[in-house]
Amino acid sequence: MADRALADEFIAELKRWRDVRGLSQTRLAALVGYTPSYISKVEGGLQRPSREFAEKADEQLRAGGAIRRAFLALDAKPRVETVPHQQPAPEQPPTSLVVEHEDTSLYYDGRTYRATQRRLLLNGGTEPITSYLIRISVDRYPGDPERSNAHYRQNPLTWDEINLSASVDGEPIGWRVQHDRDAFKELWLLFENEDGRYPLYPGESAWLEYSYTVGSEKWGQWFQRAVRLPTKRLSVSLDFPAELEPTVWGTETTMTATGNAFRNPIRSATEDGRRVFSWSTDEPPLHARFRLEWKFRAKSIKETHLTADTASGRMQAIGIVQEGDPILTTPARLFSLPDEAEDARRVVAEMNSAADRASGVHNFGKGMGIAAPQIGINRAAAIIRTPEGEAITLFNPRIIEEAGGFDEQYEGCLSFFDVRGMVPRPMSISVEHTGIDGQQHITIFERGHARLVAHEVDHLHGTLYRSKMRPGVQPIPVSEYRGTGKTWQYGQVQP
Repeated sequence: MADRALADEFIAELKRWRDVRGLSQTRLAALVGYTPSYISKVEGGLQRPSREFAEKADEQLRAGGAIRRAFLALDAKPRVETVPHQQPAPEQPPTSLVVEHEDTSLYYDGRTYRATQRRLLLNGGTEPITSYLIRISVDRYPGDPERSNAHYRQNPLTWDEINLSASVDGEPIGWRVQHDRDAFKELWLLFENEDGRYPLYPGESAWLEYSYTVGSEKWGQWFQRAVRLPTKRLSVSLDFPAELEPTVWGTETTMTATGNAFRNPIRSATEDGRRVFSWSTDEPPLHARFRLEWKFRAKSIKETHLTADTASGRMQAIGIVQEGDPILTTPARLFSLPDEAEDARRVVAEMNSAADRASGVHNFGKGMGIAAPQIGINRAAAIIRTPEGEAITLFNPRIIEEAGGFDEQYEGCLSFFDVRGMVPRPMSISVEHTGIDGQQHITIFERGHARLVAHEVDHLHGTLYRSKMRPGVQPIPVSEYRGTGKTWQYGQVQP
């Protein structure tokens, strides 16, 4: 009985994704290298799918691992991957409209982004639905609204360049503009055109599709999906030129938690010169936000003459801003809390994501920290991960007292990671900082924790550790440094 249920779930998943992509059994067979008869038998429950077929189907249908996970549940062999348990979504408020599946794709040709969003809508109410509200929002410099606002005042997003198109079950429809701003468009898609009206009646479902274009000069390297209606399935795919060597990561933010990495992995595949990343999740919580970000490693490395073979090159490849960028010597803009709590949580999520990536390419035996300017966000926030596993988050921090004398140790900085510098730091510091609720706090940090925190506070005031070194002392190449992976040692303290 259980095996039959799991087989039915796999079949339903396969059919669902064929429907999302609009592929026949014959077309899918050609893409995955199987016969149409084989796929017909799998979907009819007469043929047990092979692992190879499941993986190829997941890749070609850009299912983000959904088909693969359904196969792993069906397969009698031990699983080869572990997907963390997803907490059940909180109870949703009653609504007449349910999104049974939202599938979004973003295609980039090197100059222009084309976003296509498809939603399978179910009318669970008692009245016909005749319109649907959508938003088109861009942010070239996320985390720096003043810079973005100035950019769009000079280069507003126009209706001509957006080139919007929309349809319901393949029938073109029109729209009515609600708001028209420099970087934000909001409009009602109307389930009608000059030939007739196509309302969604109670109990009926239909595919709503719309797409639009934005040039790369107006599109920051991020894409976010916000869950505004009860949604059963959410999937996203990003399609980039492979020659740009893209790398993609994602964070999830909910109403009750700061950003975390996606629970399910982002899958990727390369074919015909394109690199496609796909991801999906079931029953996403209402009001959750799923944010995907990317870097083009080939482009960045070429511009700064760094290579992934160097310590700094590896950090740049994962999205760390490197020395020479003006943002690293500019004091970060303070948060107004709690008014900007949502922005603050998003920035923390992005820093944690960057810290996870950095930990994947280097062993931080002394702990590590990241300040928001190091990931291109000019806001006064920093995170610190201590050697003991403690996580520290600071908003608007400033050192108000130093005590205990000074100690001199080698430090590294992710923004020029090819060297290590001997830096004097106080043994104890008192830091005034703001909580997410707007309350002011004073926290005392000592020894290694004080060093980690002081380094990041300096970043938020536009200071790099080079300026804190004693006159005449120069950093040493990382190849000569022998302390990697070890904790700081404390001996006699200088008064």
